[in-house]
Amino acid sequence: MTELTVATSKAAQLVDITGKVQQAVTAAGGKDGLCTVFVPHTTAGITIQENADPDVVTDLLYALDKAVPLRDPHYRHAEGNTAAHVKASLLGSSVNVLVQAGRLQLGTWQAIYFCEFDGPRTRQVWVSIQ
Repeated sequence: MTELTVATSKAAQLVDITGKVQQAVTAAGGKDGLCTVFVPHTTAGITIQENADPDVVTDLLYALDKAVPLRDPHYRHAEGNTAAHVKASLLGSSVNVLVQAGRLQLGTWQAIYFCEFDGPRTRQVWVSIQ
């Protein structure tokens, strides 16, 4: 397993970590297999999304904010970051990507994004290759 560090600079932010994940696959001597990317945080997530147009990331963050507002009088969690927990649950804490000949098998426009919802922070991402 490889541990990556991701530093965020905003409260909510998507960071393309595809290059770092590919480096972990390469370092593991990966040929064919499965790469799991896991986020061990309850207010952060991981997703695969388009990397060609940065407006997609902006729109995704906007849509998540609209669906899960930052403040709601019905939220009860004492830390005040309920929205971050909900968004992380919606996106999920892991993705699996096939590996062939040591290369991540992503579609033409796909990238792996670390999703920060309670930043800015320095976070960990775990990468495992089977």
